[in-house]
Amino acid sequence: MHKTREKFEMDYSLFKTDVSKRRRSATTRELTKIAYSAPKNVVSLAEGMPNEETFPFAEISVKLKDGSSFSLDDRELASALQYIPTQGYPPLLQSLREFQRRTHAPPLWESRDIVIVSGSQDGLSKTLEAILGPGDPLLVHDPFYPGVEVVVSPHKVELIPIPQDEHGVVPEILRETLRNRELSGKKMPKIMYINATGSNPTGVIIPLERRKEIYRIACEYNFLILDDDPYHFMHFNEVEPKSFLSLDTEGRVIRLDSFSKVISSGLRLGFITAAAPLIASIELHLQSSHLHAPTLSQVILYKLMKLWGYDGMMKHFTGIRRFYKQRRDIIARLAEKHLTGLVDFTIPRGGFFLWIKVRDIKDTWKMIMQRGVTEGVIMAPGAAFMKDSSKPCNAIRASFSKASYEEMNLAMERLADLIRSELRNNYSIINENPFIN
Repeated sequence: MHKTREKFEMDYSLFKTDVSKRRRSATTRELTKIAYSAPKNVVSLAEGMPNEETFPFAEISVKLKDGSSFSLDDRELASALQYIPTQGYPPLLQSLREFQRRTHAPPLWESRDIVIVSGSQDGLSKTLEAILGPGDPLLVHDPFYPGVEVVVSPHKVELIPIPQDEHGVVPEILRETLRNRELSGKKMPKIMYINATGSNPTGVIIPLERRKEIYRIACEYNFLILDDDPYHFMHFNEVEPKSFLSLDTEGRVIRLDSFSKVISSGLRLGFITAAAPLIASIELHLQSSHLHAPTLSQVILYKLMKLWGYDGMMKHFTGIRRFYKQRRDIIARLAEKHLTGLVDFTIPRGGFFLWIKVRDIKDTWKMIMQRGVTEGVIMAPGAAFMKDSSKPCNAIRASFSKASYEEMNLAMERLADLIRSELRNNYSIINENPFIN
């Protein structure tokens, strides 16, 4: 891990669980890190690494859709098939540091660091489990990504949902919620989970002024912001959203980036950017689970970034934005064609999803999860994205990322039929039972 020349003034021990504080680095992992950075004349007999000569792979080459290609040379191939330091493949780490610096220009960059993880869900899990103990409160926007709940529910974490409007989390409600908790003597949250760009499931992008206000509240009430931002480069605005990391003057933002949506989900690569002490804690957690993210994926990504350069990466992201914006526009037109009068929805400003609210139906769960499958259409019921999925919710999340335009049209048509059928059934039940109102 690179040395920091400046440090944030925060006491990060306040944000670690007792388990996290008790973690210690494995000596073998430290030796692997030392061996990677040692001069070539140093002979190491420390690591329990297999000999590369026993591996059956002789060559790995990659051809890209633009016609360009690259191969892993002998040294790179040996690295790609071998154990590496937990923090990540050193050449890729350096590329990612430069990428973050250019993309977000975070204040006090030298006080931060990066760790590579097996996709942002892995980063999400490791981060939350390092910070949240049993019964700790966690701020979330409502609705929110259900991958958070599956991480924290075994720890009996208290979810504090903050309502959203068409611009995302409402700062006034966030501040009021925190003020009331403080006045009542309840345990105050150490962290807030937020998905600020192309939010899953609503497609909302939080405007800059609102982001600044949320950050001010975090400073005022001393909590961290876990900014899960896999759709950062899939916004449909004219101007790229300014990230929480770019606003972070106090070192309280933990940023999760993912290559799943923009390069390949099968590579299973993401990375965390945060203040160096927080990265050190998360790295220890990784040491105790899967040692490091897949090496072959890291080397392939490094070669791709080296081939394209920063400008090439940005060009690729621009093409992705155009691709998904066109699909967004198509599904919005199809929803208007088939669902007008039955639902309400706001055209998403980023991401993969159309968030649909069905009129005159209080709960879409059974309609989608049972009858929908039978009728040939699968979507996600809105309750899956709420704090309590057992409570009624009239929303549906429809993804426009992968289905063909013909499939989207058929899905919207079938959803309309499904809603009309549900409304007829509800009407019949009410008429048959005069005690229902």
